[in-house]
Amino acid sequence: MTTPGSGAFAAGAPQPSTPGADAAREALATLRAEVGKAVVGQDSIVTGLVIALLCRGHVLLEGVPGVAKTLMVRALSSTLSLDFKRVQFTPDLMPGDVTGSLVYDAKSSEFEFREGPVFTNLLLADEINRTPPKTQAALLEAMEERQISVEGSARVLPDPFIVAATQNPIEYEGTYQLPEAQLDRFLLKLTVPLPPRDQEIAVLERHALGFDPRDLTHLKPVATAADLEAGRQAVKQVHVAPEVLGYIVDLARATRQSPSLQLGVSPRGATALLAAARAWGWLSGRTYVTPDDVKALARPALRHRVQLRPEAELEGATPDGVLDGILASVPVPR
Repeated sequence: MTTPGSGAFAAGAPQPSTPGADAAREALATLRAEVGKAVVGQDSIVTGLVIALLCRGHVLLEGVPGVAKTLMVRALSSTLSLDFKRVQFTPDLMPGDVTGSLVYDAKSSEFEFREGPVFTNLLLADEINRTPPKTQAALLEAMEERQISVEGSARVLPDPFIVAATQNPIEYEGTYQLPEAQLDRFLLKLTVPLPPRDQEIAVLERHALGFDPRDLTHLKPVATAADLEAGRQAVKQVHVAPEVLGYIVDLARATRQSPSLQLGVSPRGATALLAAARAWGWLSGRTYVTPDDVKALARPALRHRVQLRPEAELEGATPDGVLDGILASVPVPR
């Protein structure tokens, strides 16, 4: 998708992609198709997960039970040659259950560190809002610094390291709302919708033919860590015109001035939007970012970084609705 005058945004763009970057893009496109063998009709959500992988970012998946949030992440892990671990977050989960802890070894009479599930490439944090703040906070350092500290010693996590967390938006009993500081660690918040009628029929047809969501052995690895690294290097070369940078800043500043919001987008949020737009531009086969790329990623990159005023919430306002109004009011560069 391009915008009028997109040639202006291409000015100064790097030379076309190298063969390695082209192969990486093709592998990631194949990955999205492979995940589609297990998950019906969630192409935009899968694309969001791929964008997060390219940006070394984390993803929060929100949706009602039964819309394949967990299945989607499991299917993604099956198509990648990466380590994968899953943690079911519960009220009694302790920080050490996530990060690992020191364990006394009677044979050596010494304490040794036993790694927790956070030492992986792709971590599925299932129902992250069901665990208390103390355990949620155990992920903060891991998500931001790519390391964990135990007894004063820092231990580096594998690279890549991505957290894909799920949460249910309708159940509040026994849940703990994620604090703003932790929400800000997620590159994207993706809302997983209920499928339309034709896609729901397709889901039932698969199950009628014997599809088992617990058995994903029919999915094959089609992308590797080398593909991700090649893609990441290519994304860094995607050109961003000064006009587009100004557009991103204007959107962020507009959220801070909105009468409906008591918390606007921070500079970290603007940086996240920039990174996601560059990744989407590269996945679309371009070497530059257009304003349409920014608009396409604005809601996923910003919806969890803004906070409604109580009176606006009572009037039925939503973060997405406020962001739509801001996107409509901020002038688009041409």
